[in-house]
Amino acid sequence: ELNELKSRFVSTASHEFRTPLATILSSASIILKYNKEEEQVNREKHIGKIKNAVNHLTGLLNDFLSLSKLEEGRVNIMIEPMYLSELLQEIAEDLSGIKKPGQEICFDGQNQIELHTDRNILKNILFNIISNAIKYSEEDIHIVVEEKQSEVSIAVKDRGIGIPGDDQKHLFTRFFRATNVGNIQGTGLGLNIVKRYCELLSASIDISSEFGVGTTVEITIPKHTN
Repeated sequence: ELNELKSRFVSTASHEFRTPLATILSSASIILKYNKEEEQVNREKHIGKIKNAVNHLTGLLNDFLSLSKLEEGRVNIMIEPMYLSELLQEIAEDLSGIKKPGQEICFDGQNQIELHTDRNILKNILFNIISNAIKYSEEDIHIVVEEKQSEVSIAVKDRGIGIPGDDQKHLFTRFFRATNVGNIQGTGLGLNIVKRYCELLSASIDISSEFGVGTTVEITIPKHTN
């Protein structure tokens, strides 16, 4: 199983790194040709491509490093007080560079809620889920927060490509990708990592999706993680 995991890792990494690296190389070369002031628009277009490729590479590296830490049991939990609204706003700002034209991240419900949990782990969970919603949808992403007695639910809703029914039982399997993702980049590690991070915070994750209609991913987390 370990050998198979290593083989899948090498195959996925080599495939996923090749495209953004090629984009960076080609755009950097093309920028050199636009050396006139009136060609600023063309320069900015290729600079944007480089930034997007670097962001993609950073996401890939974060996924691989997170998986490595989880496999080796090297994830330390640091419980601290934090406000959910501040974290969600920070994530929205971090993801502003990958949104589609006209796409917005909309917040619904009360999110001025204090949590006592690991801020970095929760940020990784929500960052992964929200970035997936942006990636697989062209429309606005809605984040609905609901405060319960001792828990808070955070639902990320998109109206994107959805997940085929036969694929849904495999969503948390390492390196699994749905059959309808086409050429959309990804490693198939994100949801596996998210689920394992949720377990560390005594949180649960529920996914409901309809092919061609959209997906809702809901995280339910205790207000006070033990």
